[in-house]
Amino acid sequence: MSALLPPTSADLLDDSARPYFLWWTDTSVGELRRHLVAVDADERAYWMGALLREANTRDVWSFVDPDAIKALWPKLERHLGRARAMWAYLLGLEDARRTPRVGAARGA
Repeated sequence: MSALLPPTSADLLDDSARPYFLWWTDTSVGELRRHLVAVDADERAYWMGALLREANTRDVWSFVDPDAIKALWPKLERHLGRARAMWAYLLGLEDARRTPRVGAARGA
């Protein structure tokens, strides 16, 4: 049995509250949860990307699990910005957008 840390804010347990990490929109916690299970994969990817990019990592696990992230990764990674490499590393995923260092092929 794994134990999760509680969310950083009790508001994240209230479906009517506005999560701190969706600062640019009036989306509520309940609306975010609905977006994260939407039939449309592009919709899920956009909102999961916002979650992974903007939320405290500790709060991410209140909304998604690693398998959901991995399953959506090809559509999701473009929404992650600077957080993409961190999530790829944490989940053992290939960061397709990572560019190799100059000289890396020659062992430099």
